[in-house]
Amino acid sequence: MDNNDDYDFIIIGSGFGGSVSACRLTEKGYRVLVVEQGRRWTPDNLPRTNWKFWDYLWRPVAGLRGFLSLRLFRHVMILHGNAVGGGSITYAQTLLVPPDSVWREGNWAGLDNWEEVMPEHYAKAKQMLGVTRNRRPALADEKLREMARVAGVEDTFYYTDVGVFFGNDEDAQGTEYPDPYFDGEGPARNSCIACGGCMVGCPYNAKNTLDKNYLYLAERRGAEVRAETRAIDIRPLGSTDGADGYEVITVPTFARGHKPETRITAQRVIVSGSSLGTQELLFKLKDKGSLPNISDDLGNRVRTNSESILGVRYPGCKEDLSKGIAIGSGIYIDQHTHIEAVRYPDGSNLLSSLLTVLTGGRPGPVRILYWLGAVLRLLARRPVAGFRSLLPWRFSRETVIFLVMQTIEGHINMRWKRPWYWPFTKTLTSHGDRIPTFIPEANAFTRKAAEATGGVGLSSFSEITFNVPMTAHCMGGCAMADSPDKGVIDAQNRVFNYRNLYVVDGSMLSANLGVNPSLTITALAERAMSFIPPKQAQAAGPETIEEPAGRPA
Repeated sequence: MDNNDDYDFIIIGSGFGGSVSACRLTEKGYRVLVVEQGRRWTPDNLPRTNWKFWDYLWRPVAGLRGFLSLRLFRHVMILHGNAVGGGSITYAQTLLVPPDSVWREGNWAGLDNWEEVMPEHYAKAKQMLGVTRNRRPALADEKLREMARVAGVEDTFYYTDVGVFFGNDEDAQGTEYPDPYFDGEGPARNSCIACGGCMVGCPYNAKNTLDKNYLYLAERRGAEVRAETRAIDIRPLGSTDGADGYEVITVPTFARGHKPETRITAQRVIVSGSSLGTQELLFKLKDKGSLPNISDDLGNRVRTNSESILGVRYPGCKEDLSKGIAIGSGIYIDQHTHIEAVRYPDGSNLLSSLLTVLTGGRPGPVRILYWLGAVLRLLARRPVAGFRSLLPWRFSRETVIFLVMQTIEGHINMRWKRPWYWPFTKTLTSHGDRIPTFIPEANAFTRKAAEATGGVGLSSFSEITFNVPMTAHCMGGCAMADSPDKGVIDAQNRVFNYRNLYVVDGSMLSANLGVNPSLTITALAERAMSFIPPKQAQAAGPETIEEPAGRPA
């Protein structure tokens, strides 16, 4: 390895792929730099509610420097995180293992004996993320159990496995403990107080975000993290295939006007910018000629867990549905359809604008008419409750949000094009067949549940007005495959046609998981890092890309 390089590895992004990579590579003796475009969040600067939208939403060009990005495409609205620790700052920390069937689907089928090798990596990921069963069940969870009973599926009800520190049951909630996970190497922790604020950022030191485990340990072992820094270019040094390493060009994320560029070199680069971020960066670099040999499969088969956002609101209810953890329970209404109960903390009512009165009908422009009819019928039958259900106030206290996920296959493709409304620059645009925006089984469950429990059913506004679903689980676009004709990376996460270049994040996934993908991304990142030998072993010879791209040796 060239000792003149600034680092052995540069990792772009600090989410589940990037943080795992940083932790394992520093363990192996490598000099590691993590470049993260988002901010570093602490209990002192986290927003107390999401009404403080400038510290909650992410849109730097508009002066919004938070950690949740909402991006509307023609086919889907995608929610994802930007922060030191990636999406772990804003996700609901549900950490579930998908069904074994996902390994037999998609382009990664046959690349490894997945069902035999993955349990080991899942176990390591669970230990690092502190996965445990929800020990703060609350009213929203009991509401979901009651709804499941009405629908005849109560036997499928479960409490979620989550990355939360609950402490000892005999101690008061919020009690501080010395590091409970890493034999004293990790930070002190406080037990969960069940405030419901996981997705607004936990200010109480109870949520197992990446800056408290993988990334924390990586920094203790010497990894450098440059926050508020965006990578804009990756160029091979010397040989065009990256055999001689790379230079990475970065700029300050929030700089106005001219943004000064910084040049950093490393022998190897890992791109871990999330599914959307990685696709966008690689498309730019392929288009401008920095990495022209990236597979033409880039952007294909982007999956969303076939999701829908629904819910039930109880206008005027005296009890507080915001208490508990963000996602505390779930049910299965059929073999393909999984529903989780979601909540926001008291006062965090900003995203109430994404939901409206439950609307049936069929997808397309005519569904707006169905929506108008649903609103008028509600106001006629229940004028007070109907009017209250349309207002944001008390939304989090009164609402059980349903995150509906399906394992049914479906995907879109991303392309790098000039949109019709702004032909001056290229951007990511979605293409392909429409993702279902209306899941009849989920709508029927919501309607029945609302009627049985005295609530008002809710639908996603984007599904009705734009005919697009929402998802917080964007996956794929840089699929793992056995050749560049079918994917972007091989079975060891190495980018086809390049040496020393890897993709390790949600873009590598090749199937709809039907559950939050964070645990699977973590486990796959553990697997990817297991192929990289300790630094001392590098003297045995450079990495070769001529090895079979299928099952690892």
